[in-house]
Amino acid sequence: MASEASVAMQREPTDKEIRLVIGASSAGTIFEWYDFFIYGALATLIGAAFFPSGNETLQMLLVWAGFAVGFGFRPIGAILFGFLGDRLGRKYTFLVTVTLMGIATAGVGFIPSAETIGLAAPVLVIFLRILQGLALGGEYGGAAIYVAEHAPTEKRGYYTSYIQASVAGGFVLSIGVVLACRFLIPEQEFNDWGWRVPFLLSIILLGISLWMRLKLNESPVFQAMKAEGRTAKNPFVESFTFPGNKKRIFVALFGITGILTTIWYTAFFSGMSFLRGPMNVDDLTVELILFFSGLIAMSFYLVVGKWSDRVGRKKPILVGAILTLLLLFPSFWALGSLANPGLASAAEAAPVRVEGQQCTTDPFAELVDSKPSDCGKLLETLTAAGVPYDVVDTDELKLFAGDREIEIEQDWLSDGSARRAGIREELTQSGFDFSEQNLSAMRILGIVAILLVLGALSALTYGSVAALLAEMFPPKIRYSSMSIPYHIGAGYLGGFLPLIASYIVARSGDVYAGLWYTWVVVAFGVIIAWWGIPDDPEAALDGAE
Repeated sequence: MASEASVAMQREPTDKEIRLVIGASSAGTIFEWYDFFIYGALATLIGAAFFPSGNETLQMLLVWAGFAVGFGFRPIGAILFGFLGDRLGRKYTFLVTVTLMGIATAGVGFIPSAETIGLAAPVLVIFLRILQGLALGGEYGGAAIYVAEHAPTEKRGYYTSYIQASVAGGFVLSIGVVLACRFLIPEQEFNDWGWRVPFLLSIILLGISLWMRLKLNESPVFQAMKAEGRTAKNPFVESFTFPGNKKRIFVALFGITGILTTIWYTAFFSGMSFLRGPMNVDDLTVELILFFSGLIAMSFYLVVGKWSDRVGRKKPILVGAILTLLLLFPSFWALGSLANPGLASAAEAAPVRVEGQQCTTDPFAELVDSKPSDCGKLLETLTAAGVPYDVVDTDELKLFAGDREIEIEQDWLSDGSARRAGIREELTQSGFDFSEQNLSAMRILGIVAILLVLGALSALTYGSVAALLAEMFPPKIRYSSMSIPYHIGAGYLGGFLPLIASYIVARSGDVYAGLWYTWVVVAFGVIIAWWGIPDDPEAALDGAE
């Protein structure tokens, strides 16, 4: 491409400068994703503090709705900061994004609980999540492009894979900080106020990130374009008018980002919710498992990035996506068998059946003053407990575990706490185990192994993506062109995944049903990727300005 040719005439960055570029960009990305993920890592405590509800399913859905709101604003941040990045430069734009993210995250730690200030608490949380989403919409594109535009072509996949690994690093750091706080702060105090500490630590992380990034120079590609007067006048508009760019944006959205983001959030966030929720594994064990699994999986992204420098960007993505379609459900079935084997065996030995009328659930019904049916109340309780069930439409409300009919107490229909306690007690007599699971070392190792398989699938579809997207789009509109589809895909297809998957589970009663969302998005993405990802991304733009 002409712009890269101009840059080639300038002094090549030294190895020391390249290390600083990768280190500062990756560290900032880790800190920024830490800020974003700490919300998900503390979802249960955030729900109790800011979204209290007598319905535990509704409470968790409200937490994930707040999580999704941040993602929903990422495309707007991509448009805003993409415009600034293509007009004013890569460096200063992602200095602004990391500052905004740090301030917004620390702010969550200062918000009083809903018990203290009422509805203002969740409103303030949502507002700060919006700011986080705007900031994150500008962060990834800036960091990925900055490294890509410094890297030699033959090492671009490897160097940019550090940015990809940094996203997982942000998740690992968030879990690590939560673990440290749990060890240092007594459990009751951590539940009361200690969970705020990880949010407040963002102030320190912000300072470190700004110090590192202020030492960087502007991208050589952008310097050349600015010197030659070839920067875009309106990057957003030009992203959709540049020849062939509409197709590239479509492919980047569905054939690249749609695949990687749903696999990533399924592997890490769905895995976390699955183990904590219906599998009844205690928080500390889950966090330790995810911390070590994520730490090991970070190296996978570097391996894939380096591999893509030899085989191209397309092959790893297709291999990872196709393997995901084959392994997704078996992986989670294996997780369930290892985490809580008694639940699956009891459901097989004494299948639960609910008979009655209006046997449907809508976890959001309470928000619009719509009262669930008596049968719906039973289904919601069973779903929250991770118990699969069958429904039969009859005139009389009945509950069975195998051939045994469970007498439905009158207070179960009016008191949610009594209903949860009563149903669990009755099902325990039929072999169901709702106790907190004490996992043996072998079971823990098995769970870690499965999470590493999911992490490898994520790495295959994610490790080379920063290089691929940078190569697909012309330099003068690169920030906008790659950020818009990336953050629409990550913001909506991925960011809403925990909410959508949880809602599917709540409506169906099947703890594995939410995986179908991921499977369908990935299956569609495979078709688009096969058709649309160029085998040589740069070849499509040879000679482009």
